[in-house]
Amino acid sequence: MDRNNIIGLVLIFAIFAGSFYLMKPSEQEINQEQVLQDSLKNVREGNVVVDTTRTVNVAAVDSIALKKPFGATKVGQEQLVKLENELLVAEISTKGGKVKSVQLKNETNYDDTPLYILEGENNKFGFIFKADGENINTNDLYFTISNPSSNAVTLRLNYNENQYIDYTYTLQPDAYNVGLQINAVGIQNLVDIKQKSITLNWEASLLQKELNVKSEREKSTIFYKDSEGSVDHLSESGDDEEKIEEKVEWVAFKQHFFSAILSSAQSFENTELNVTFNTADTVVKTYRTSVDLPFNTQGNNQYDLNFFFGPNQYKTLKAEGNDYQHIINMGWGPMSWINRFLTVPLFDFLDGFKMSYGIVILILTLLLKGLMFPLTYKSYLSMAKMRVLKPQLDEIKEKVGDDNPMLLQQEQMKLYKQAGVNPLGGCLPMLLQMPFTLAFFFFFPNLFELRGESFLWMKDLSTYDAPITFSPIFGVNHISLMCILMTLTTLLTTWYNNATSGAAANAQMKYIGYIMPLLFFFMLNSFPSGLNYYYFLGAVFTFLTQVIIRSFIDDDKILAKLETNKKNPKVQKKSSFQQRMEDMMRQQQANQQKKVNK
Repeated sequence: MDRNNIIGLVLIFAIFAGSFYLMKPSEQEINQEQVLQDSLKNVREGNVVVDTTRTVNVAAVDSIALKKPFGATKVGQEQLVKLENELLVAEISTKGGKVKSVQLKNETNYDDTPLYILEGENNKFGFIFKADGENINTNDLYFTISNPSSNAVTLRLNYNENQYIDYTYTLQPDAYNVGLQINAVGIQNLVDIKQKSITLNWEASLLQKELNVKSEREKSTIFYKDSEGSVDHLSESGDDEEKIEEKVEWVAFKQHFFSAILSSAQSFENTELNVTFNTADTVVKTYRTSVDLPFNTQGNNQYDLNFFFGPNQYKTLKAEGNDYQHIINMGWGPMSWINRFLTVPLFDFLDGFKMSYGIVILILTLLLKGLMFPLTYKSYLSMAKMRVLKPQLDEIKEKVGDDNPMLLQQEQMKLYKQAGVNPLGGCLPMLLQMPFTLAFFFFFPNLFELRGESFLWMKDLSTYDAPITFSPIFGVNHISLMCILMTLTTLLTTWYNNATSGAAANAQMKYIGYIMPLLFFFMLNSFPSGLNYYYFLGAVFTFLTQVIIRSFIDDDKILAKLETNKKNPKVQKKSSFQQRMEDMMRQQQANQQKKVNK
């Protein structure tokens, strides 16, 4: 063997040795191949891979896909871990590492079936990002379980032993909160170094829980609180979407009486919200939110999140802090203040006596009617003054005629001034009571305490009572007995008021007084029986109050006092209303005179 042959053999050996060394698989590739072989072995032995939605034949397993980033986690068998306390049972799935379902133990649906806030495949939750150029959605990947217990569990999404994402769920005793701590270890080495945030996606289709699904849809939407402290929401009446420029502290998937709320110790950024009506009969609405969380490409990342799964009960949400209670619609302006600072504390006080809610509403109505009695009495007294002055007003009208309405108004105002009567004296007290009446229009339909509570023939005070049902006519398939009683009592009150105040002489007012209760019947027929019960009690007490006050008011004495006022006008104070009316009439007369002179 000559020198050239020896050199050639040495070079060939060196090439083989170098190729073996350079082409040796890394530890990561060895681990991925082992997971692949284990998965294929499981498939061959059972001929299937268990998934939550489908069965996959062994021939369908794509070994190339399994070698991509997180590829080994794309196949697996779903396992569930239960976290349970006195209030709820949360099932955590290894498929996506998400909360798959949440059952409230002390609540049921309208048909007495178990109540789930989240249920099955109707929700998705996970991070969306790119790893080594591949699109990753953790909702579709399989986690592994470690250290499970009745109130805590950690699920890990493995890339390798030094790169993984841990979800740690914790459930505290006697609480509606499921904590979620997320640790992303080494993941920063898989993403673009320029990446400053990571996207978290949450979607859910929430199912019907109440008898009146139409009303449930009208009171369900997405709420959120921004970093400025303002709580706002998407449309409740139709599909809606919104992109929030400000940072967001929490997002709530709200149904009528129950909510799933996600909050974060790190504020959400670039929040996109979407809510849509669903055509399925049993689905209330479909919700979706996409948010960005800050991402550090120079180190590991940790996120502290919290889920609230519970009832929309004002005192419960308020106790949670963070303004959760604002997802309950208490009305706007004065109505909201009345409900938050008067009605809710008063209702909670009465609720502490553990009485039937029908009795609580009765007492609440009595107390508020008592509170309003001074205004009511003043209103009726003012109407009585107008009633005894009516003959004199008719004389003025007959004397002046209808040809000169300005002079007629002037003469009538002169009589009011002399007698010391404010023509709006009967209206103003009623207007002051109106916010209280309207406040309950929001309070009772959103009062969680009434849900499932019965009284008399009403099986559930939070929805309509339907002793009379029939085939749907224009979308209506029932008649509410409580709504009928409320309407009849209101009509009786209107008749008595017209008969005693002289308003019956005004044909237009007479008919309006009778038409309005009938219109309210058709509007309130599908409203909660608790609300109609309150309006019924209010109408009964209003009628009784009118009868009682009428028995104490002596028209002759009132007329005598007004005549005395006319003889002593100096003791009468001119109201601001009267002053404005006089100024207005003088201005109108001056304008008319200018037109005549021209």
